[in-house]
Amino acid sequence: MTEARVAALARLLREDQAEVRAVLAGQPAYTVLRARDRVRRETVMALLADGWPDEADALYAAAWILNHGDLSEEAALGSRLASRAAELGCPGARWLSAAALDRSLMYAGLPQKYGTNIVPDGVGYRLWDLDPETTDTERLANDVPPLAEMQARAAAITDPQPETAGAPDWLKQAMRRWRTPVPE
Repeated sequence: MTEARVAALARLLREDQAEVRAVLAGQPAYTVLRARDRVRRETVMALLADGWPDEADALYAAAWILNHGDLSEEAALGSRLASRAAELGCPGARWLSAAALDRSLMYAGLPQKYGTNIVPDGVGYRLWDLDPETTDTERLANDVPPLAEMQARAAAITDPQPETAGAPDWLKQAMRRWRTPVPE
């Protein structure tokens, strides 16, 4: 990958990190944010079209941008890019790989592996469904806090619930499932 493309990925990451993400879905600011995210993802995909970078920081930048995607496939690619960045010694890349994998699974309506995604449930906030086989040892090996800490983080969120009318289908389906009593 050329030096110009590596620099472009670094610029895109700086732009992404400068965004204020504490906006509620359905608000005009959220719509504008997601449009900018989409343009950055499209740019990353164009930069990756001729191959992945060899530089850990460039891989990490591309992974981070894709982690802010709307599709399971985007997040899955972000996870693979971050995993490669971690192999090359990039700080934070193990966590990003785990978080992007979890996002990919969540977008597909599947349980997340590590427990990095906190979502609104119509009443409060909770961890997205989890693979019960994943241990805290695995989480810590991927720089993810233990499950109890992530559950406490979710319980501590007091933000208002976002408007659900524009929520993605995977979240609407989960919210219906969470409201349905489990037969004993």
